[in-house]
Amino acid sequence: MVTTLEHTNLTVTDALATAAWMASVFGWHTRWQGPSIHNGFSVHVGSDDSYLALYQPKTPPTPNAAGSYATIGGLNHIAVTVSDLDATETRVRAQGFTTHSHADYEPGRRFYFNDSDGVEYEVVSYS
Repeated sequence: MVTTLEHTNLTVTDALATAAWMASVFGWHTRWQGPSIHNGFSVHVGSDDSYLALYQPKTPPTPNAAGSYATIGGLNHIAVTVSDLDATETRVRAQGFTTHSHADYEPGRRFYFNDSDGVEYEVVSYS
């Protein structure tokens, strides 16, 4: 049996803006967008095989004051693999995000950044 993660659904303040920086940084495309649950708006952005569902509620969302690492079911970070870590970091910084926690250890090199909603991303290269 093979099981594949198809998507993760993430609440953001501006689904279109988040999808735009993801397209610029990761080369992803919008697979679908439109009205969604609770009178919200969603954008599915990713590759042909998997995606992130970016959900924007009708009422602006509030941050989790406790922090994800202290919350059961909290989203700690989203990890993506890239073939060129340095070029991706350049694109991340061009979006105005600050990179941190650079590491070079088995099995690959990585860095992290937080987007404007405070969501943490890990970018890793196994090349």
